Amino acid sequence: MPNRLAQETSPYLLQHADNPVDWWPWSAEAFEEARRRDVPVLLSVGYSSCHWCHVMAHESFEDEATAALVNEHFVAVKVDREERPDVDAVYMEAVQAATGQGGWPMTVFLTPDAEPFYFGTYFPPEARHGMPSFGDVLEGVSRAWTERREEVSEVAGKIVKDLGARSLAYGGEGVPDDSELAQALLGLTREYDAKDGGFGGAPKFPPSMVLEFLLRHHARTGSEGALQMASDTCEAMARGGIYDQLGGGFARYAVDRAWVVPHFEKMLYDNALLCRVYAHLWRATGSDLARRVALETADFMVRELRTPEGGFASALDADSDDGTGKHVEGAYYAWTPTQLEEVLGAEDARHAARYFGVTEEGTFEEGASVLQLPLDGTLADADRVASIRTRLLAAREQRPRPGRDDKIVAAWNGLAVAALAETGALLDRPDLVERATEAADLLVRVHLDDGARLTRTSKDGRAGANAGVLEDYADVAEGFLALASVTGEGVWLEFAGFLLDIVLDRFTAEGGALYDTAHDAEQLIRRPQDPTDNAAPSGWTAAAGALLSYAAHTGSEAHRTAAERALGVVKALGPRAPRFIGWGLAVAEALRDGPREIAVVGAPDDEGFRALRRTALHAATPGAVLAAGLPDGEEFPLLRDRPLVDGRAAAYVCRHFVCDAPATDPELLARGLGR
Repeated sequence: MPNRLAQETSPYLLQHADNPVDWWPWSAEAFEEARRRDVPVLLSVGYSSCHWCHVMAHESFEDEATAALVNEHFVAVKVDREERPDVDAVYMEAVQAATGQGGWPMTVFLTPDAEPFYFGTYFPPEARHGMPSFGDVLEGVSRAWTERREEVSEVAGKIVKDLGARSLAYGGEGVPDDSELAQALLGLTREYDAKDGGFGGAPKFPPSMVLEFLLRHHARTGSEGALQMASDTCEAMARGGIYDQLGGGFARYAVDRAWVVPHFEKMLYDNALLCRVYAHLWRATGSDLARRVALETADFMVRELRTPEGGFASALDADSDDGTGKHVEGAYYAWTPTQLEEVLGAEDARHAARYFGVTEEGTFEEGASVLQLPLDGTLADADRVASIRTRLLAAREQRPRPGRDDKIVAAWNGLAVAALAETGALLDRPDLVERATEAADLLVRVHLDDGARLTRTSKDGRAGANAGVLEDYADVAEGFLALASVTGEGVWLEFAGFLLDIVLDRFTAEGGALYDTAHDAEQLIRRPQDPTDNAAPSGWTAAAGALLSYAAHTGSEAHRTAAERALGVVKALGPRAPRFIGWGLAVAEALRDGPREIAVVGAPDDEGFRALRRTALHAATPGAVLAAGLPDGEEFPLLRDRPLVDGRAAAYVCRHFVCDAPATDPELLARGLGR
C-alpha cells in the first residue's frame, strides 16, 4: 500500500512511496499529527542520486520490523533536499553545530514544534564502526521522549536559541578592492595542488567557481599564475576519471586527489558550471582540449539530461545494475581488460587499455578501471581513437543505465541556460543556443507565475508546491541575462528584471545582506542565510552577479547599489576563505573591471555588424554585458542614442561612467577590450 509520498513530484520522495514506513511529506499536517499523538518527528533528508541514502533506505526503511518501530513511536517526514534547500540548510546547520560534521542522508529527531534535539546522518542496521544501530537509536530517542521529556525540551530549546543567536559576520562597508582580490589569489596559491591540480586533498571537488575567478583575474590583471592554475586544473580534471572519457560530462567529485576514481553521480549544476568554465578557458587560451570538453559536456547535458519538456533533469545516479540485478556504484562506467577485448578485439583492446589507463589490477574495484587519459601525447592516430571510443560507447549503451532524477530545479536550469547559451555562441553551435532558449521558455511557462514568483521545481511539465529560494531567482536571472546577450532578444532582460526586483523586495535585509528565503516564505526555526559558495554559487553571490549585470544593462542605480552591498561579504571572506567564495570573487572581478557595457549597432544581416558582435562575445573582459541590435533599438537600453558611424555598424564600449570612441573595426574593438 503506497504511503503519502505517492502524490509527490520529487523522484526522491517517490522512491520511498512504497516503503512500509508511513512517510509524510514536510507539511504542517505532519507536525499536527505528531502533536495529536504526542510523539517526536523523525526527519530524514536526502536526494535521489545519493548513494548512502539508497543504502539506508534498503537496509532500514524497506525493512518491516524497522518500519513498525518508526511508525509506532514517530511521525516520519521525508524531505528532498533539492526541493527544500531551506529545510535542509536549517537542520544541517544544527547537525554540524552539534556533531562537527554533516552529510546525507541526514537524520534528525524533532519535537512537534519542529525543534531538533537529536542528530545523525547514516545509521546502519547493526552497530558497527562506532555507530549505533538505527533500531537502537529509534528506541533510545523514543525512551528519552517518554521518560525524560523535560530534558529533551530543554535541549531542543537551547539548540534553537543558539541557532537564533548566530549572526553572520557580514564584513562591514565597502566592496573588495585589488588588495583583497590579490590576497584571495595568494590564499589559493597556498592551497593549490601543483602536482595534480585543484585545491586541497581527497576527496577533491571540481572548483568551478574558483576557476571562473582565476580566469577573470587573469583577464583583468594579466596574472599568468592565475591562468596557469586554472588551465592546469582543467587539464587534470579532463584527463582524469572524474570526466567521462566516452560520453562527456563530469562526476560529482573524485575520492582521491589525482582525479582518478570519481563518486559517479553526475549533477546538472556541476556540468553546467564546468561547461561554462571550459568555454571561457578556450576563449582565454584557444586550447583544443578546452573546446572539446566544453562541447562534449554541453552535448552530454542535452543528450542525457534534457527532458521532453525542454528543461534539464537534476542528476544521474552513481549506482546502476551490474548485470546481475545488484546495484553497484560505477557499474555503468568501469571497464576490465576482458570487457575491452570483448568489444574491441585483442589488438585494439591492448591499445585502448594503454590509452585509457585500464590495468589488470584495476584502478577502481574488483579489477575494474575508470577510463582516464594518463599519458601525454597520443598513442595512435585520431581516427583509431575515435573508432575505439565509438565502439566502447555503443557497448556501454547496452548496459543497464543509472537512474535519472527527472525533476527540473529552477536554479540549476538557470545555470544550464547560461552555459549552453555562451558555449553555443562562442563555439559556433547555434543548436546549443536553441536548447538554452527552450529551457528558458520552460522556466517562464511552468515556474514563473503572474507575479514573477518562481516555483523551485517541476516534473513532467507540472510545477511543484515549493517556493523558489534566492538561488532560484539569482541563477535564473543569470541565465536570462546570458541569453539576452547571446540572442539579442531584450525580452530575456525584462524577465531578469522582474526576478531581480523580487530579490530587492523580498530577500534583502536592511544594510544589504541577503536571505535564502523570501520575507513571506514558510517560517522555520531559523531563516537560512549562507553567502558561501559550495557545490554551486550561493544565492547571495549569484544574486550579486545578476544584479551587477542587470545594472550594467540598464543603468539602474538601485540594482548596482544592491550588488555592491552584497559584495561586502566577499571583502570579508575572500582573503580568509577564497575556496568557499569563488563566485563572489568572480563577481568582484567584474565590478573592478566595470563591468564593461558593450553596445553593437547595425543590421543583423550586415557582415560588419556580425564581426563586431562576434568580437564582443569573444572578449574575456570580466562580466561584460553585450547588447546588439538596430541603432536606437528598443530591445535594450544600451542601444538607445547609439547611431551608425558613417553608415557603418559600430560598437560602443563604456565603463565607470566613461565611454570609448565608437569602433567600426573589429581589431580596434578587440584591442580596446583587452584582446
